[in-house]
Amino acid sequence: MIAEWLSLILSALAVWAVIFSVYVVSERRSPASTISWVLTLGFLPIVGFAVYYFLGPRRFDRKKRRRAQAQQAVKEALVVPDDGAVDNGDDVEFLVAMNNGALGASAHRRAASLTLLFSGVETYGQIVDDIGQAKHHINMEYYIWEPDSIGTRLRDALVASAKRGVAVRLHLDGVGSAKANKRFWRPLTEAGGLVSHFNRLAIRRRTGNFRTHRKIIVVDGRIGYSGGMNIIDVHSEEFSGENAWRDTHLRLEGPATRGLQMVFNEGWYDSTGEILDGVEFFPTNTVVQDGARSVQIVSSGPDESRNAIHKLIASSLFASVRRVYITTPYFVPDPTICDALNAAALRGADVRILVPRKNDLKLIGAASRSYYPGLLDVGVRIFEYGPRMVHAKTLVVDDMLALVGTANVDNRSFRLNFEVGVACYDGDVCEQLVAAFEGDLAFATEVTVEMVADYSRLRRLGQSFARLVSPLL
Repeated sequence: MIAEWLSLILSALAVWAVIFSVYVVSERRSPASTISWVLTLGFLPIVGFAVYYFLGPRRFDRKKRRRAQAQQAVKEALVVPDDGAVDNGDDVEFLVAMNNGALGASAHRRAASLTLLFSGVETYGQIVDDIGQAKHHINMEYYIWEPDSIGTRLRDALVASAKRGVAVRLHLDGVGSAKANKRFWRPLTEAGGLVSHFNRLAIRRRTGNFRTHRKIIVVDGRIGYSGGMNIIDVHSEEFSGENAWRDTHLRLEGPATRGLQMVFNEGWYDSTGEILDGVEFFPTNTVVQDGARSVQIVSSGPDESRNAIHKLIASSLFASVRRVYITTPYFVPDPTICDALNAAALRGADVRILVPRKNDLKLIGAASRSYYPGLLDVGVRIFEYGPRMVHAKTLVVDDMLALVGTANVDNRSFRLNFEVGVACYDGDVCEQLVAAFEGDLAFATEVTVEMVADYSRLRRLGQSFARLVSPLL
């Protein structure tokens, strides 16, 4: 009797797995992603289906159409002339074919100033100062805003500005910022500030994926911030001490801020229906001195198929000649990025990758190490930073491209989350990032072929399993 029941259950599970495997195949995802989901559904049919249904990378056609409509509506509404755009002839020849907004929200624009920020104390202090000096508006979009010491300090700064008559708009991810509830935001909303959450998590909506992973601040349309730091104590040396995460952020001034404003505008309109337009949001009289940086704001998300940030990174790696320096906390490259890294190393470029020694997401850390052997074999140098966590997302290619943004080198950032990056085509900024990278190497250990060969069989098996499911991460 037990054997019959067991046989029946196994048969039902097999039929279940086949049905949903056929469904997954019919969605025409990438082969790697499709195979990973099929295997997951085959070995863990019930758990696999639950993960796929609630957290899997489903393509929400309705959401995509809505986001596309938001982008179009914002572009049509913007009547303020763009007097900060840069002609291709003024830029390096590098990636010229992908200029003029082909990669994202904006064409190349001049930044009157661009400041790289490497510590939480410095970054949050500068943000609070700029919030305190705002005159017209403060627009912020964040993945994580915690109701901790830093989160409360920035909220109170916004409350003070709102009481002065400054328009404050916060666009927060519904999952990443879920702990900051209505009670936390009440002082700001009572002062006139607006708080909107993107894509709140709800079982009936199946919205575990498709997060806004962006970090954007725009003050008066003239000052902008982006980079890797969320609003949370773990990024600040003031509250986390020597365990504070190592991260990189940047501050912009001038016409280049327009691109960040446009990206914020699209998300804000999608969530609230309000379009921000006019010279108050897009100033036209910004003075830009000679020697200003050439900057492009690049955005991407699951609402569009061009995967702009992925294409920018891949194309720049393929075009590299002398050096490629990558810092990323989550390194799960797809075949295109792997091929580009291999090709750069085989051409003789100095290719270096900096990742955490101890990742806060252990499965991703294991998946990352599964890529080490193939990269080391062609001359790529890999460094593990620690003991504290490195969370910066930066790329330097030769003396032509310095990229600071929110995207990791993984499938989730390239295809499932809404991301933004600041691409600067300036040799001086490249050198500043190189100096920071080389400084970080003092706290890192270089991974060697011998070290990888000494991994235990069990550890290599775990890494292989993590790599198998890496397209789902």
